[in-house]
Amino acid sequence: MTTQSTTTKAIHIGGASGFWGDSSIGTFQLLNVPGLNYITYDYLAELTMAIMAGMRMKNPEHGYALDFVELMKRALPVAKAKGIRIIANAGGLNPDGCAKALKEALAETLPDVKIGVVAGDDASSTLAKLRKEGVELKDQHTHMAAPPFFLTANAYLGAFPIAAALDAGADIVITGRVVDSAMTLGALIHEYKWTPSHLNEMAQGSLAGHIIECGAQATGGLFTDWELVPDWANIGYPVVSVEVDGSFEVSKPEGTGGLINKAVATEQMLYEISDPANYALPDVVCDFTTVSIRETGTNRVRIEGATGKAPSELYKVCATYPEGFRCIGLLSVVGFNAEAKARRTAEAILDRTRAMFKSMNLPDYSRAYYEVIGSETELGPHRKVQLGHEAIVRIAITHSDKKAAAIFSKEIAPAGTSFAPGTSGNFGMGRPNVTPLVKLFSCFVSKNDIKPKVTINSQALEYAEPQHPGSTDQTSSSTKLGSINEPLPTPLPAALKGKQLIDIAHGRSGDKGNTSNVGIVARNPEYWPLLQSILTPERVKKYLSHLVKGEVHTFELPQVHAFNVVMQSALDGGGMSSMRNDPLGKGMAQILLTMPLDF
Repeated sequence: MTTQSTTTKAIHIGGASGFWGDSSIGTFQLLNVPGLNYITYDYLAELTMAIMAGMRMKNPEHGYALDFVELMKRALPVAKAKGIRIIANAGGLNPDGCAKALKEALAETLPDVKIGVVAGDDASSTLAKLRKEGVELKDQHTHMAAPPFFLTANAYLGAFPIAAALDAGADIVITGRVVDSAMTLGALIHEYKWTPSHLNEMAQGSLAGHIIECGAQATGGLFTDWELVPDWANIGYPVVSVEVDGSFEVSKPEGTGGLINKAVATEQMLYEISDPANYALPDVVCDFTTVSIRETGTNRVRIEGATGKAPSELYKVCATYPEGFRCIGLLSVVGFNAEAKARRTAEAILDRTRAMFKSMNLPDYSRAYYEVIGSETELGPHRKVQLGHEAIVRIAITHSDKKAAAIFSKEIAPAGTSFAPGTSGNFGMGRPNVTPLVKLFSCFVSKNDIKPKVTINSQALEYAEPQHPGSTDQTSSSTKLGSINEPLPTPLPAALKGKQLIDIAHGRSGDKGNTSNVGIVARNPEYWPLLQSILTPERVKKYLSHLVKGEVHTFELPQVHAFNVVMQSALDGGGMSSMRNDPLGKGMAQILLTMPLDF
């Protein structure tokens, strides 16, 4: 198949990276797609910004995706020769530094390259100013007061600065923190001259960006029915072909692996959007409950119908701050009763180190947690597996004192000769590293307090954010309420008794801080009424009560026969704050899909 649109005019945009560390094969697949106009790269997540903060502390010239420069040394000359423009948020905390390094790397092979930079997202001075003025800053998720100081603070900018850099002739645009979908939307604003009043078009353009921002997740990566996805090794990276009204088709390069169908696309649409009727972005508030998705060919779907509302007058700011130290140790244990031996080993290490702290007048751990990998820890009371002769124990701790965390690090290895028979070591990794614990804080600030900046080859452009329409009420009417005590309005068919949720639905999960977002998609439209009966907030909360400590909200998308399940306080703090093996809740959908239909 090819990536050509079925219409006479479309802009073709490929998504080559879903996170910092994604495979480089996407770039070279997409460079060979006929008629491609843009390649986008999404490098940033909340956790990534924390990692980049640590990089910048060690070297002020860093704080961006260093390997992006090496990739562009190979790819950008080819892209420029083919008329393909690059947009990447690889700049992280230092987009100017990233652009400078790239300019130097291309000095001989591409001396005339025009590098656009979008900056101005650093909100450190803004938060300091608000504090000085007596404004009480509170975290949007926990409502806790702001910490004494921040390592970093960055606003999520929108797409119009990217469009401005493209208008000025940039061959490549490097940004700091922008919303992930802004890179695709920025290209479309530039190409189609959309203005802030083109709300429906921008909602569709944002959805196109959202579909490809996670790379191969749009082409079968993480798909529930993974057995149906061919050739993982050569999985294709996605291409969206977007028309002037924002409607688009999703495809992938000819001859690549992966799978594109309605179920894959719907899973990805639901990924990390919370309320699908009010997916808030800097340029538009998107309503995806009006979207239709249909298959138009082999490995091709058409997506249309998103509607838009005016955005708010606020930017979201994601900040990081230090809070003590963190260390994680792993040990493998083999032989009889491996799981029991692994658990006793973890308890012994924690008991021993606590006694050592007491003798040294050091406080206890701020947090300590262990789990035996493979024992279905995160299924809690629903676990069924009993480990046999192999187990891996993971012990995670945090402490206010680096000295105490270092003691824990040293006391992992002695288990190899002191405790359980069959303890086979820590995988040759030596002592686990003690690292600063960097936590996240997010809040909202007025757009008037943040000024995006655009440069081309270090020369500043005169840029001012365009005037957006007045903000609208974003209160959702799509929350589905229910009660576990209410009789099921749709009886469970006899053929489905004893079955699990996975037998009638697909699922995909992601995170926003400590909130878990699980998209559930009916395998067949006839299952939709049954899902309405099953996926009440009460039933979900009861099944996942060992993990979910906050409220559960369910949102309906009847047009695509899907639900978005949003669970607060579900990830043990989320990100680096979480002690779990799955701090981002990537497996939460898999856990929910184990729920018996008659639970």
